[in-house]
Amino acid sequence: MAALERLLEKAGRYFEPGKPLARFHALYEATDTFVMTPPSVTRGASHVRDALDLKRMMSIVVIAMLPCVFMAMYNTGLQANLALDPAKLANLAGWRHDIMRALGFGYSAASLGQCLFHGSLYFLPLYAVTMAVGGFWEVIFAVVRRHEINEGFLVTGLIFPLTLPATAPLWQAALGITFGVVVAKEIFGGTGMNFLNPALAGRAFMFFAYPAEMSGDSVWVAMQGVHAVDGWSGATVLSTIRGLEGPVSAAQGLSWTNAFLGFEPGSLAETSALACLIGAAILIVTGVGSWRIMAGVTVGTVAMALLFNAVGSKSNTFFALPFWWHMVLGGWAFGTAFMATDPVTSPYTNRGRWIYGFWIGALIVLIRVLNPAYPESVMLVILFMNTMAPLIDFFSVRANVQRRKRRAQA
Repeated sequence: MAALERLLEKAGRYFEPGKPLARFHALYEATDTFVMTPPSVTRGASHVRDALDLKRMMSIVVIAMLPCVFMAMYNTGLQANLALDPAKLANLAGWRHDIMRALGFGYSAASLGQCLFHGSLYFLPLYAVTMAVGGFWEVIFAVVRRHEINEGFLVTGLIFPLTLPATAPLWQAALGITFGVVVAKEIFGGTGMNFLNPALAGRAFMFFAYPAEMSGDSVWVAMQGVHAVDGWSGATVLSTIRGLEGPVSAAQGLSWTNAFLGFEPGSLAETSALACLIGAAILIVTGVGSWRIMAGVTVGTVAMALLFNAVGSKSNTFFALPFWWHMVLGGWAFGTAFMATDPVTSPYTNRGRWIYGFWIGALIVLIRVLNPAYPESVMLVILFMNTMAPLIDFFSVRANVQRRKRRAQA
């Protein structure tokens, strides 16, 4: 490590002010802080300091998402292999199948390794394009503005592809992350200045710009032209429930256990509530994620679901859907653990975090139940509450000030 540190210090001289590569200091600084501990720390007495810097915070979030990444690749490969027609395997076209055949892989849904490998052929290209294109825009804005490249994109660059259907076109993913980074973050000043979650903003752009590829009939579940099933997105199971008569049961082909573990079709990372729960536990234990927001979302979901259960409806199955089903369907778990808790776009006050989380959970259930055309709602609800976060903080602080005034006057 000492040799590497000396090498970085020697290279850093060429990026200092007045040197030939001074304009590209952001690139050197990003490499240096990624590999080594940041050399400069805050020393002023007015600052609160601890051992957690931004790099370590982002690293913890990435580690917390690894179970979701694992399940994203495994379940994608599993769903693909389950739907393949063995009689037509020889006629399958496409580079992914060429790789599978060249390596001698079969298409057995029972093989963990084959499912992971098959699923990685869908996830990794999306991830690579997201990191390359999004990282390009991060570097461009850092160089032009002459500021540091922020580690926050490591999280945005992982969350964004995990919210997409497995076969989202790569060029659309490039456009989506461009919108998220440039429009939702950089034009407002960069990391810490954005009021919308960049990954969700990019996903919303893709949802409205290319609805067929995101949630329409052309979305892939298994293999188009071989053994196809309409709809890959999280709305697949939700839409199935929408069309049911009577309460949800295993007899109707739906299993709560499968939905909790992540063995149902859906966007890459939203299928496994268990993987999201593990990630949420990591964030809470390390103090990186707000447990108040997660608890607020849970309370809001339970309260609104019980209200609709009590009201009931003869024509709308979702009125009778228990809250524990809401929590394992669609993007509820992933959004609660990793997107609602974004420290930049969520409230700063503890009271505000409870309010913010509660209304996210309540509105998710409200839209799922009352909007038959849009049973999935997590993405837009979180974006809507992002815009409300400053207002929630304003009234929370104002109420606290008023309480202190009354105590002082008593």
